[in-house]
Amino acid sequence: MKERKRIGILFGGCSSEHEVSLKSAASIINHMDREKYELMRIGITKEGKWLLYQGETEKILDGTWEQDESCVPAVISPDRSVGGICCGEKEGSKVYPLDAALPVLHGRAGEDGTVQGLLELAGIPVIGCGTMSSAICMDKDMSHRLAGSIGVRVPGSLVLERKDQLDKAYDWAERTGYPVFVKPATEGSSIGISKVYEQSDLAAAVDQAFRYDTKVILEETIEGFEVGCALLGGDKLVLGAVDEIETPTGFFDFEEKYTQEHSRIYVPARIPEEKAREIQETARRIYRILGCKGFARVDLFLTPKGEIVFNEVNTIPGFTPYSRYPKMLDQVGISYKEMVQRMIETEVGA
Repeated sequence: MKERKRIGILFGGCSSEHEVSLKSAASIINHMDREKYELMRIGITKEGKWLLYQGETEKILDGTWEQDESCVPAVISPDRSVGGICCGEKEGSKVYPLDAALPVLHGRAGEDGTVQGLLELAGIPVIGCGTMSSAICMDKDMSHRLAGSIGVRVPGSLVLERKDQLDKAYDWAERTGYPVFVKPATEGSSIGISKVYEQSDLAAAVDQAFRYDTKVILEETIEGFEVGCALLGGDKLVLGAVDEIETPTGFFDFEEKYTQEHSRIYVPARIPEEKAREIQETARRIYRILGCKGFARVDLFLTPKGEIVFNEVNTIPGFTPYSRYPKMLDQVGISYKEMVQRMIETEVGA
């Protein structure tokens, strides 16, 4: 029998998207081929404590995993001769070399290149985007600049690096026209984002965004609706079906993303096939220029005139059974289990 590959699954994390990470990781774990892979489940608490978890997957799902008696302290060793994790178990410290690691960590300190850099320093292959592409994609300003350099339309914007630049923000918003969006430059899942309809609300929105980041970006409102495309693979890419978000406010905020109380997601999108192919091609170009590999979801806007405008790239999109990414791939014939298999094979081979 062929020896199983040992794969580290990183979940949890210190970000505001901790609970979403637990759901994504539990779903991936439940769909991994245990005959091919030995799983090392490495959980990170909200406080930043790393633990090797060896209990039931259901406890990851409900958030009680870190109280389980199977947990032992674990660290990624930066020593490349180790190439894995060191654990403080009852019988003494133990080393587990890893063939690869899959970070399922949404938001900061997980999706922004920090964990990817640690893994690359340790000589552990990263399943998914690497350090540079993760960092660039997380930064809305930098990713827009690169996408714009290849002719992709991006929203008009203004970057603030200090709270005392409000006069600059007022001038820009007045020239651009309300409503405008105010965003932390490097947060995910619409955390800290405000849609501002009048000048009197702009200062509070800027202040809120600065609570999450040291760089804030103001963006013009793009008329139309949001569309997305899942991408899977390296040199040979699989493009998922384009999806469409219908929301009454034009703002798919954190609550709507995870409750969809007032919004609907259509996959495939209710657009002509030719336009869907154009969106897929635009997503592919963005994926390449930003240096993505393994998997990512590219989000864009489609205007009433049929123009495609770049929004952002999620290098670790949601992987719950009801998340957009797996649904897009399911529409092109790739099941959840096959999706997980292909993600891993981009780094460790078949």
